[in-house]
Amino acid sequence: MLKRIGLILISLLLLGGCGQPLSSGKIEKVGLLVPETISDQVWGTEGYRGLLKIQSRFNADVFYKEGMNSKDLVEEAVQEFADKGVNLIFGHGNEYAVYFNTLSESYPDIHFISFNGDAKNDNTTSLNFDAYAMGFFGGMVAAHMTESKKLGVIAAFEWQPEVEGFYEGAIHYNNEIDVEIYYVGHWDDDEKAMQMLEKVFANGADVIYPAGDGYNIPVIERVKEEGLFVVGYVSDQSDLGESTVLTSTVQHVDVLYELAASKYNEDQLKSGNLYFDMQDGVISLGTFSPNVDESFRETIHQYIMNYKETGKLPNE
Repeated sequence: MLKRIGLILISLLLLGGCGQPLSSGKIEKVGLLVPETISDQVWGTEGYRGLLKIQSRFNADVFYKEGMNSKDLVEEAVQEFADKGVNLIFGHGNEYAVYFNTLSESYPDIHFISFNGDAKNDNTTSLNFDAYAMGFFGGMVAAHMTESKKLGVIAAFEWQPEVEGFYEGAIHYNNEIDVEIYYVGHWDDDEKAMQMLEKVFANGADVIYPAGDGYNIPVIERVKEEGLFVVGYVSDQSDLGESTVLTSTVQHVDVLYELAASKYNEDQLKSGNLYFDMQDGVISLGTFSPNVDESFRETIHQYIMNYKETGKLPNE
Protein backbone atom coordinates (compact mmCIF):
# COMPACT_ATOMS: atom_id res chain seq x y z
CA MET A 1 0.00 0.00 0.00
CA LEU A 2 1.29 3.47 -0.90
CA LYS A 3 2.04 5.40 2.26
CA ARG A 4 1.92 9.18 2.48
CA ILE A 5 3.83 10.92 5.23
CA GLY A 6 1.65 13.37 7.17
CA LEU A 7 2.57 16.71 8.67
CA ILE A 8 2.23 15.41 12.23
CA LEU A 9 4.82 12.72 11.57
CA ILE A 10 7.14 15.26 10.05
CA SER A 11 6.86 17.53 13.09
CA LEU A 12 7.94 14.62 15.27
CA LEU A 13 10.71 13.32 13.05
CA LEU A 14 12.13 16.52 11.56
CA LEU A 15 15.84 15.92 11.26
CA GLY A 16 17.30 19.33 10.76
CA GLY A 17 16.88 20.11 7.06
CA CYS A 18 18.92 23.22 6.42
CA GLY A 19 17.37 26.55 5.44
CA GLN A 20 13.72 27.54 5.08
CA PRO A 21 11.22 25.42 3.12
CA LEU A 22 11.38 26.15 -0.58
CA SER A 23 8.15 26.32 -2.56
CA SER A 24 9.54 26.92 -6.03
CA GLY A 25 11.83 24.97 -8.32
CA LYS A 26 11.67 21.72 -10.26
CA ILE A 27 10.60 19.49 -7.37
CA GLU A 28 6.89 18.72 -7.32
CA LYS A 29 6.48 15.43 -5.43
CA VAL A 30 9.11 12.90 -4.39
CA GLY A 31 8.97 9.10 -4.13
CA LEU A 32 11.19 6.55 -2.39
CA LEU A 33 11.48 2.82 -3.10
CA VAL A 34 13.27 0.58 -0.59
CA PRO A 35 14.02 -3.11 -1.16
CA GLU A 36 13.30 -4.17 2.43
CA THR A 37 12.06 -1.81 5.15
CA ILE A 38 12.58 1.70 6.48
CA SER A 39 12.67 0.25 10.02
CA ASP A 40 16.00 -1.59 9.87
CA GLN A 41 17.79 1.19 11.80
CA VAL A 42 20.55 1.22 9.18
CA TRP A 43 20.30 1.59 5.38
CA GLY A 44 16.53 1.75 4.96
CA THR A 45 16.11 4.09 7.90
CA GLU A 46 18.79 6.42 6.53
CA GLY A 47 16.94 6.65 3.22
CA TYR A 48 13.70 7.44 5.03
CA ARG A 49 15.40 10.19 7.00
CA GLY A 50 16.61 11.65 3.74
CA LEU A 51 13.05 11.68 2.44
CA LEU A 52 11.91 13.51 5.56
CA LYS A 53 14.62 16.11 5.05
CA ILE A 54 13.49 16.66 1.49
CA GLN A 55 9.88 17.13 2.55
CA SER A 56 10.86 19.60 5.23
CA ARG A 57 13.21 21.67 3.10
CA PHE A 58 11.22 21.78 -0.13
CA ASN A 59 7.69 21.67 1.30
CA ALA A 60 6.99 18.78 -1.06
CA ASP A 61 4.58 15.86 -0.83
CA VAL A 62 6.59 12.66 -0.40
CA PHE A 63 5.71 8.98 -0.68
CA TYR A 64 7.48 5.70 -0.02
CA LYS A 65 7.00 2.01 -0.70
CA GLU A 66 8.75 -0.86 1.06
CA GLY A 67 9.57 -4.35 -0.18
CA MET A 68 10.28 -3.17 -3.72
CA ASN A 69 12.54 -6.08 -4.62
CA SER A 70 11.44 -7.16 -8.10
CA LYS A 71 11.05 -5.65 -11.55
CA ASP A 72 7.26 -6.05 -11.53
CA LEU A 73 6.84 -4.42 -8.13
CA VAL A 74 9.05 -1.50 -9.14
CA GLU A 75 7.12 -0.99 -12.38
CA GLU A 76 3.82 -0.89 -10.47
CA ALA A 77 5.20 1.50 -7.89
CA VAL A 78 6.61 3.90 -10.49
CA GLN A 79 3.23 4.00 -12.22
CA GLU A 80 1.56 4.76 -8.88
CA PHE A 81 4.04 7.53 -8.22
CA ALA A 82 3.53 8.95 -11.70
CA ASP A 83 -0.25 8.97 -11.17
CA LYS A 84 0.34 10.95 -7.96
CA GLY A 85 2.40 13.57 -9.82
CA VAL A 86 5.80 12.49 -8.51
CA ASN A 87 8.65 13.83 -10.63
CA LEU A 88 11.67 12.70 -8.57
CA ILE A 89 12.10 9.07 -7.53
CA PHE A 90 14.84 7.59 -5.34
CA GLY A 91 15.53 3.87 -5.61
CA HIS A 92 17.36 3.00 -2.41
CA GLY A 93 19.95 0.54 -3.71
CA ASN A 94 22.11 -0.44 -6.67
CA GLU A 95 19.51 -2.87 -8.02
CA TYR A 96 17.28 0.04 -9.01
CA ALA A 97 19.75 1.36 -11.58
CA VAL A 98 18.91 -1.51 -13.93
CA TYR A 99 15.16 -1.05 -13.46
CA PHE A 100 15.37 2.72 -13.90
CA ASN A 101 17.48 2.51 -17.05
CA THR A 102 14.54 0.73 -18.68
CA LEU A 103 11.62 2.51 -17.03
CA SER A 104 12.97 6.03 -17.46
CA GLU A 105 12.37 5.92 -21.22
CA SER A 106 8.62 5.66 -20.55
CA TYR A 107 8.61 8.47 -17.98
CA PRO A 108 10.62 11.36 -19.49
CA ASP A 109 9.18 13.87 -16.98
CA ILE A 110 10.46 11.91 -13.96
CA HIS A 111 14.09 11.91 -12.81
CA PHE A 112 15.23 8.59 -11.37
CA ILE A 113 18.00 8.34 -8.75
CA SER A 114 19.63 5.07 -7.65
CA PHE A 115 22.68 4.19 -5.52
CA ASN A 116 25.98 2.57 -6.44
CA GLY A 117 24.76 1.52 -9.88
CA ASP A 118 25.26 2.49 -13.51
CA ALA A 119 22.82 5.16 -14.74
CA LYS A 120 22.64 5.33 -18.52
CA ASN A 121 19.85 7.69 -19.56
CA ASP A 122 19.41 11.47 -19.50
CA ASN A 123 16.83 11.31 -16.70
CA THR A 124 18.72 8.80 -14.53
CA THR A 125 21.44 9.43 -11.94
CA SER A 126 23.40 7.04 -9.76
CA LEU A 127 24.78 8.37 -6.47
CA ASN A 128 27.92 6.51 -5.46
CA PHE A 129 29.68 6.62 -2.11
CA ASP A 130 33.42 6.58 -2.74
CA ALA A 131 33.89 4.47 0.38
CA TYR A 132 37.50 3.31 0.08
CA ALA A 133 38.87 6.02 2.39
CA MET A 134 36.33 5.45 5.16
CA GLY A 135 37.26 1.76 5.11
CA PHE A 136 40.96 2.66 5.18
CA PHE A 137 40.60 4.77 8.32
CA GLY A 138 38.34 2.16 9.91
CA GLY A 139 41.02 -0.45 9.24
CA MET A 140 43.63 1.73 10.92
CA VAL A 141 41.45 2.00 14.02
CA ALA A 142 40.95 -1.77 14.11
CA ALA A 143 44.67 -2.43 13.68
CA HIS A 144 45.49 0.00 16.48
CA MET A 145 43.08 -1.70 18.89
CA THR A 146 43.63 -5.40 18.17
CA GLU A 147 45.58 -7.45 20.69
CA SER A 148 45.50 -10.73 18.76
CA LYS A 149 46.64 -9.01 15.53
CA LYS A 150 43.71 -10.73 13.82
CA LEU A 151 40.81 -8.84 12.26
CA GLY A 152 37.61 -10.23 10.75
CA VAL A 153 35.53 -8.67 7.98
CA ILE A 154 32.03 -9.93 7.22
CA ALA A 155 31.23 -8.17 3.96
CA ALA A 156 28.20 -8.38 1.70
CA PHE A 157 29.95 -8.36 -1.70
CA GLU A 158 33.46 -8.46 -3.13
CA TRP A 159 33.01 -5.17 -4.99
CA GLN A 160 32.65 -3.06 -1.83
CA PRO A 161 35.50 -0.49 -1.89
CA GLU A 162 35.31 -0.04 1.88
CA VAL A 163 36.34 -3.66 2.36
CA GLU A 164 39.50 -3.24 0.30
CA GLY A 165 40.12 0.05 2.09
CA PHE A 166 39.75 -1.59 5.50
CA TYR A 167 42.30 -4.25 4.57
CA GLU A 168 44.77 -1.71 3.18
CA GLY A 169 44.39 0.60 6.16
CA ALA A 170 45.00 -2.20 8.64
CA ILE A 171 48.05 -3.48 6.77
CA HIS A 172 49.43 0.04 6.43
CA TYR A 173 49.17 0.55 10.17
CA ASN A 174 50.78 -2.82 10.97
CA ASN A 175 51.91 -5.19 8.22
CA GLU A 176 51.86 -8.07 10.70
CA ILE A 177 48.08 -7.84 10.99
CA ASP A 178 46.05 -10.79 9.62
CA VAL A 179 42.77 -9.70 8.01
CA GLU A 180 40.28 -12.47 7.28
CA ILE A 181 37.44 -11.55 4.90
CA TYR A 182 34.15 -13.42 4.42
CA TYR A 183 31.46 -12.57 1.86
CA VAL A 184 27.78 -13.12 2.66
CA GLY A 185 26.58 -12.48 -0.89
CA HIS A 186 23.61 -10.47 0.38
CA TRP A 187 23.02 -7.31 2.38
CA ASP A 188 20.45 -8.88 4.69
CA ASP A 189 21.27 -12.57 5.25
CA ASP A 190 21.49 -12.60 9.06
CA GLU A 191 21.79 -16.35 9.33
CA LYS A 192 24.75 -16.68 6.99
CA ALA A 193 26.48 -13.66 8.52
CA MET A 194 26.17 -15.13 11.99
CA GLN A 195 27.60 -18.44 10.82
CA MET A 196 30.60 -16.59 9.41
CA LEU A 197 30.97 -14.66 12.63
CA GLU A 198 31.46 -17.89 14.58
CA LYS A 199 34.28 -18.79 12.19
CA VAL A 200 35.82 -15.39 12.77
CA PHE A 201 35.69 -15.99 16.53
CA ALA A 202 37.25 -19.42 16.12
CA ASN A 203 40.16 -17.91 14.19
CA GLY A 204 40.95 -15.51 17.01
CA ALA A 205 39.89 -12.14 15.59
CA ASP A 206 39.17 -9.58 18.28
CA VAL A 207 38.00 -6.69 16.06
CA ILE A 208 35.25 -7.33 13.49
CA TYR A 209 33.97 -5.15 10.64
CA PRO A 210 30.41 -6.20 9.69
CA ALA A 211 30.16 -4.43 6.33
CA GLY A 212 26.56 -5.27 5.53
CA ASP A 213 23.75 -2.98 6.59
CA GLY A 214 21.08 -5.65 7.05
CA TYR A 215 22.98 -7.90 9.44
CA ASN A 216 25.50 -5.72 11.24
CA ILE A 217 23.29 -5.03 14.26
CA PRO A 218 22.89 -8.72 15.24
CA VAL A 219 26.61 -9.19 14.58
CA ILE A 220 27.44 -6.31 16.91
CA GLU A 221 25.17 -7.70 19.62
CA ARG A 222 26.88 -11.10 19.36
CA VAL A 223 30.36 -9.53 19.44
CA LYS A 224 29.31 -7.60 22.55
CA GLU A 225 28.54 -10.91 24.27
CA GLU A 226 32.11 -12.02 23.60
CA GLY A 227 33.60 -8.82 24.98
CA LEU A 228 35.30 -8.04 21.66
CA PHE A 229 35.27 -4.98 19.38
CA VAL A 230 33.65 -3.87 16.13
CA VAL A 231 33.91 -1.03 13.66
CA GLY A 232 30.33 -0.02 12.86
CA TYR A 233 28.95 0.37 9.36
CA VAL A 234 26.78 2.91 7.44
CA SER A 235 25.38 4.68 10.52
CA ASP A 236 27.02 5.79 13.76
CA GLN A 237 26.45 2.68 15.84
CA SER A 238 28.03 3.86 19.09
CA ASP A 239 24.59 3.70 20.71
CA LEU A 240 24.80 -0.11 20.44
CA GLY A 241 27.62 -0.10 22.97
CA GLU A 242 30.40 2.43 23.33
CA SER A 243 32.67 -0.21 24.86
CA THR A 244 32.16 -2.45 21.83
CA VAL A 245 31.91 -0.06 18.87
CA LEU A 246 35.35 1.51 18.42
CA THR A 247 34.04 3.89 15.76
CA SER A 248 31.85 3.59 12.66
CA THR A 249 32.36 4.15 8.95
CA VAL A 250 29.38 6.42 8.36
CA GLN A 251 27.64 7.17 5.09
CA HIS A 252 25.34 10.15 5.60
CA VAL A 253 22.63 9.01 3.23
CA ASP A 254 20.16 11.62 4.43
CA VAL A 255 22.61 14.43 3.65
CA LEU A 256 23.24 13.02 0.17
CA TYR A 257 19.49 12.77 -0.49
CA GLU A 258 19.05 16.42 0.38
CA LEU A 259 22.06 17.43 -1.70
CA ALA A 260 20.77 15.55 -4.76
CA ALA A 261 17.26 16.97 -4.34
CA SER A 262 18.67 20.49 -4.05
CA LYS A 263 20.63 20.08 -7.27
CA TYR A 264 17.54 18.70 -9.02
CA ASN A 265 15.38 21.54 -7.74
CA GLU A 266 17.87 24.02 -9.20
CA ASP A 267 18.04 22.10 -12.49
CA GLN A 268 21.70 21.25 -11.82
CA LEU A 269 21.53 17.51 -11.15
CA LYS A 270 23.68 15.71 -13.71
CA SER A 271 22.74 12.41 -15.25
CA GLY A 272 25.08 9.44 -15.11
CA ASN A 273 27.21 8.27 -12.21
CA LEU A 274 28.20 10.78 -9.52
CA TYR A 275 30.73 10.08 -6.76
CA PHE A 276 30.88 11.52 -3.24
CA ASP A 277 33.47 11.20 -0.48
CA MET A 278 34.56 12.77 2.80
CA GLN A 279 35.25 16.07 1.08
CA ASP A 280 31.55 16.35 0.24
CA GLY A 281 30.43 15.96 3.85
CA VAL A 282 28.58 12.71 3.23
CA ILE A 283 31.14 10.23 4.63
CA SER A 284 32.87 10.33 8.02
CA LEU A 285 34.04 8.29 10.95
CA GLY A 286 31.54 8.12 13.78
CA THR A 287 31.83 8.58 17.52
CA PHE A 288 34.95 7.02 19.04
CA SER A 289 34.75 4.59 21.92
CA PRO A 290 36.41 5.79 25.14
CA ASN A 291 38.56 2.67 24.75
CA VAL A 292 40.36 4.37 21.87
CA ASP A 293 43.11 6.54 23.34
CA GLU A 294 42.96 10.28 22.78
CA SER A 295 46.36 10.56 21.10
CA PHE A 296 45.39 8.04 18.42
CA ARG A 297 42.05 9.76 17.85
CA GLU A 298 43.93 12.99 17.21
CA THR A 299 46.26 11.20 14.79
CA ILE A 300 43.33 9.82 12.80
CA HIS A 301 41.67 13.22 12.83
CA GLN A 302 44.78 14.80 11.33
CA TYR A 303 44.99 12.07 8.68
CA ILE A 304 41.35 12.69 7.72
CA MET A 305 41.84 16.46 7.53
CA ASN A 306 44.85 15.95 5.28
CA TYR A 307 42.87 13.56 3.08
CA LYS A 308 40.08 16.10 2.70
CA GLU A 309 42.57 18.77 1.70
CA THR A 310 44.87 16.77 -0.56
CA GLY A 311 43.00 13.60 -1.51
CA LYS A 312 45.95 11.56 -0.26
CA LEU A 313 45.71 8.73 2.24
CA PRO A 314 48.48 8.03 4.80
CA ASN A 315 50.05 5.36 2.54
CA GLU A 316 50.38 7.74 -0.42
